[in-house]
Amino acid sequence: MNSRCTLKKNSDFRRLYAKGKSCVNRCLAVYCRRNGGAVNRMGYTVSAKLGGAVVRNRVRRRLREIARLNAPRLKTGWDLVVVARARAVGASYPELDRAYLDACAQLGLLREEEK
Repeated sequence: MNSRCTLKKNSDFRRLYAKGKSCVNRCLAVYCRRNGGAVNRMGYTVSAKLGGAVVRNRVRRRLREIARLNAPRLKTGWDLVVVARARAVGASYPELDRAYLDACAQLGLLREEEK
């Protein structure tokens, strides 16, 4: 996935929250919706309630890396927003990775050969 394929506009995030499918687990909430394109677009939300800038950026960096490494396993043509929950701050990297893949599997975003 190209690193430039990100969601930046508030309207894109609001559309996903209102009309997209969602899956919530201990660490993450993932929202998805078809975008009609050939690539996946990703957005990340880490609330100020989770901690200071250092804590929020660490969680955001981990989520971006998890999404980058697992991009080939996902179907294309989707908009995704990953929302960090309070337990994401103390979660280990493998735990976040497992939570992301579980959420994607429940939403039907994994390719058939990956299930």
